Amino acid sequence: MASRLGYDKLLVGADMTDAVAEQARFDIRYLYLAGGLGTGNCATSPEWWGCWQDLAVPPGQYLRDLLAKTRLPLVSYYELLQTSGVAEGKPEVDALKNAALLTRYFADWRFVLQQVGNGPALLHIEPDLWGYAQQANPDPHAIPAAVTSANPIDCAAQENSVAGFARCLIAMVRKYAPHAKVGLHASAWASGIDGTDNRDPSVDMPANARKVADFLTATGGTDMDFVVVEASDRDAGWYKSLGRNTFWDPTNTTLPNFHQAFAWATALTERMNQPALWWQLPLGNMALPNSGLQWQDNRVDYFFAHPDEVARTNAFGMVFGGGEAHQTEPSTDNGNFVKKVQQLVAAGGQAACP
Repeated sequence: MASRLGYDKLLVGADMTDAVAEQARFDIRYLYLAGGLGTGNCATSPEWWGCWQDLAVPPGQYLRDLLAKTRLPLVSYYELLQTSGVAEGKPEVDALKNAALLTRYFADWRFVLQQVGNGPALLHIEPDLWGYAQQANPDPHAIPAAVTSANPIDCAAQENSVAGFARCLIAMVRKYAPHAKVGLHASAWASGIDGTDNRDPSVDMPANARKVADFLTATGGTDMDFVVVEASDRDAGWYKSLGRNTFWDPTNTTLPNFHQAFAWATALTERMNQPALWWQLPLGNMALPNSGLQWQDNRVDYFFAHPDEVARTNAFGMVFGGGEAHQTEPSTDNGNFVKKVQQLVAAGGQAACP
């Protein structure tokens, strides 16, 4: 599946600073666009991603800079929740009926794509949203969304549903950023059983993955280029400090473990016939002190020790980064991540599955 995207090696990347990016041969560098949409005026909406640079510079320079200095940029677009101002979950899905909100949303997505233009990029649309939509209704065609009234310019022919919303966003990529690849996000918990945290050995994990796959295929999976999967949005040591155990067993003898998560992802990709990108993988390692920006986790070490297992999930890449500001970063992990990347490159990389 990965070969359809033109990649014969498993790609590696991260959300990282320029200083880290210079230390190894990274394939992907990603940027998380979130925080809510502004008015297009940086003087009144400095929190908008388009203003994440000197306010004297025209909007969007922050993204244009990433595009210019990265071999393959990845943009994760997560704007619906904070722009809507509603609670996470079903209220976020219900907000898709708001035509005024979607008008602003589509306009900003168009602006993102115009910055990408004819360059190469990976575009990752709305992590979590599709999982909440599936839990609200297993039929994405039955979940209303104000698509045509919000964007008659690009999507007059799309249906007014969550499926129409997804297909509109994908169609806009083809129109405004024709050389970019686009994927929706597969939430491991969308079926009601978490494929990354299940502790019940009687659960049929591939069957649960296929439920998620079927929803995403009905939503927009036949139009997109890849699907995004993840392990955890936080370091396991950070969660442990809150009394929650999210470690995966590296010996794969007790649940949750790596083989369970990989089985879920493999079943998902096979059902969708789409390659996967492992995204937002925690950067902690077991030598860190569990404080500050240095939390323990074992995902980096396992993924780099077993890249063949990662590739067999039909993955074309793995990218690392925290989902919250207090997690381990590539610049705070005492060099572990960069060292792993250097070692993988020196070994010739990992062949992607055909």
